[in-house]
Amino acid sequence: MSLRAVKPQHETRTRILDAAEELFMQQGFGGTSMRLLTSKAGVNLAAVNYHFGSKDALIEAVFRRRLDPMNAARIAALDELEASGRTADADTIIRAFVGPSLRMIEDAKKGERNFIRLLGRTYTEPAKGIRLLIGQMYAPTMQRYKAALERALPQMPREELVWRMHFMFGTLAYTLAATDTVQLIAGCKPEDRYDARLLEDRLTAFLASGLNAPLKSSIKKAA
Repeated sequence: MSLRAVKPQHETRTRILDAAEELFMQQGFGGTSMRLLTSKAGVNLAAVNYHFGSKDALIEAVFRRRLDPMNAARIAALDELEASGRTADADTIIRAFVGPSLRMIEDAKKGERNFIRLLGRTYTEPAKGIRLLIGQMYAPTMQRYKAALERALPQMPREELVWRMHFMFGTLAYTLAATDTVQLIAGCKPEDRYDARLLEDRLTAFLASGLNAPLKSSIKKAA
């Protein structure tokens, strides 16, 4: 098959993914009909079926297109830290984790900002199957970072570390999904919500403080 024949198929697939990503972010998964999707993408239903086979498969492809590279970047950053042979501190580990996702906020032209808002929407919509899918995609990365934080915080009871990681990931998810809410807080510059480096510095400082916070006596007894 010639490159001339392959290129249009690739372009059609990308156009469908771009349209689905934007519509899922705006309308939700249930609110996005195949008719709406094909109209937005400028294709017919046969093209969607050819490239993806079903709406569920299309949803998975939308997430894999962005999450697989993002998680690969997180693993690569952690690999680089661990290659030094020294135990990285919590601040450095947090920065390695949040950086790849925050950088997606800056990209409005390639649709990555749309995807970040879509990712946030999945945590509020009652779509259990989709959340399960995302959990499976995240699992290997989460395990690597959990192990790294256990080494960085050996004094922290394991159960308490799990809870603090839960709060950490929740804070990151809200930051990614609800960037517009910063406008409601007096004194904040709206344009800062898309500055990945500034967000990384602020979020890392906040999350590291939470991870390193002293244990309350009630928590020590529970542990």
